[in-house]
This record gives sequence, C-alpha cells and structure tokens, in this order.
Amino acid sequence: MKKVRKAVFPVAGLGTRFLPATKAIPKEMLTVVDRPVIQYVVDEAREAGIEHFIFVTGRNKAVIEDHFDIQFELYDTLEQRGKTDQLERLQRLQPAPGQTSFTRQQVPLGLGHAVWCARELVGDEPFALLLPDMIMQSRKSCLASMVELYEKSGSNIVAVQECDPAEAHKYGIVGRGEDVHTGFRITGMVEKPAPGTAPSNFYINGRYILQPEIFEILAGQERGAGNEIQLTDAMLRLAEEQPFYGYRYEGRTYDCGSPEGFVEANVAFALWRSDLNGSMAGTIRGLLDEIKPA
Repeated sequence: MKKVRKAVFPVAGLGTRFLPATKAIPKEMLTVVDRPVIQYVVDEAREAGIEHFIFVTGRNKAVIEDHFDIQFELYDTLEQRGKTDQLERLQRLQPAPGQTSFTRQQVPLGLGHAVWCARELVGDEPFALLLPDMIMQSRKSCLASMVELYEKSGSNIVAVQECDPAEAHKYGIVGRGEDVHTGFRITGMVEKPAPGTAPSNFYINGRYILQPEIFEILAGQERGAGNEIQLTDAMLRLAEEQPFYGYRYEGRTYDCGSPEGFVEANVAFALWRSDLNGSMAGTIRGLLDEIKPA
C-alpha cells in the first residue's frame, strides 16, 4: 500500500457569489479571522502528513502562489523590528522548497476536470483531494483520520457527515454498508437525490482519498450535470472496480463558498480562540440585541 503523500486543491473557481469582493481577490484568499481560507485547508493537509501540495488554479489566482512563497522584504522588516513571534509564525506556515506545485485549469469544466488537470503532478499514487471552500473545525484533522482509515482498509476514502434527512436532496449522498474499522463500506453515491429517495442521510463533505485509476476514467468521462465533468460520475465508475469507504466526520464543517457559511466560519473560529472568545462572545450577544434587519 502506497502512502498518501500528495494533496490536490482545486482553486480555479471564480467566486461569483462573493462579488464584488472577488473581482480582484480570489475567494480562497478571503480571510477567516486572520488567515486566508486556503491556509486552513493546507494546514489540515499538513497535519495529515501531506508532503506535496498541488494547486489547480485559473486566471487571476497568482496571489495564491505568492501567499505560499517567501516574502523577503516582509521577513526582513519583521526581523529588524524585533517582531519575532510574527516572523516565526509565518515561517511555520511556509511550505518547504519544492513542496508546492501549480497547474492551470484553462477552461471551467467542473471538479472532475480540475482533478484530471493534476494527473501529471500526482502520478501513479493515491492522493488526497480537499475542496478549499470547505473548512473544518475539530481537535484532530479530518484528513488525518481519513489517512488512518486508508492505512487500515486501503482503496478509496470519502469523508461524510450526517444531515437532516429532509435536507438530503441538497447534497451528494452515499449509501451505508457494513462497518469497516472506523468507517463503513459505501454501497452507492447519488448527487442531490429527489426528496424521499436518498439512500441515507450521510453527505459528502469535500474530503477524499482517491486511487490514481480515477485519472484514466476522467480522461474519457463525458460531461454530466451542468454540462461539466463530474467527479461523482467518475467515482461511481471506479467503485465498480475498487471499494469505497466512508469516514464519518463528527467535527464542524463550514461552507465558505457561500456568504452565510463564510460569516459563520468567522464567528466560530473567533469564538474558538482563547484570545478572542471573551470579547467576541459579548460583542455578538450585544449585536443580536441591538441590530435588526434593514
């Protein structure tokens, strides 16, 4: 069994739900408290032991590459001013030379196409896929727990969470089979099932460990919903040949691809920090009492 060393981050989306904020700034660089959204996702991958971070970008995304590069002028200024705490924090978050790679998804053909664009950088080994809109809040990295399940069960792992059964038609839903170690065998996958037809209430939350055979399937995958190459369609074909297992994640997930989820993430991560909790909790209570909808 090959180790999961590489992670793919599809960051080519336009972020139209955040216009005009994303007119000049990639949505992945919008900040939750004091870190860009993409930094949370990369930190999760690093905690899971990922060694190579692969970004599938698009036009006007160069600032993401700059963010993960060394900024000599900034580092030198912090050092000269004696701001060693801030400098050391930046250096801890800095990937080592050669740990990051960037490739372009030149046409917006969906998530499946974005994953396929990373094929040459991933090569013939399993890889993690992390959707950067989804950021996790838990004591232990979601991906780290998935890697542990992968090392016990092998093959493909998909992170899932429970939702209200009445809301299942809004998500990609998996069918639940027998328990396997800390997860369960996935018996099927369906994207946004019709109300009342979902095989379970376990929805896919944006974290995957996939085998490299997915690339060959994606290469010939026809366009599906939205006239895009859908990753779920390719996974269904791969599931005919290889098992898929679900890891049940019990932490919090925030969809920063929507304004509501982004604001919720800012509040949640501010309250989670010991240096901000006291002041923010009181401020939020006061705002709830004082501010009424316009």
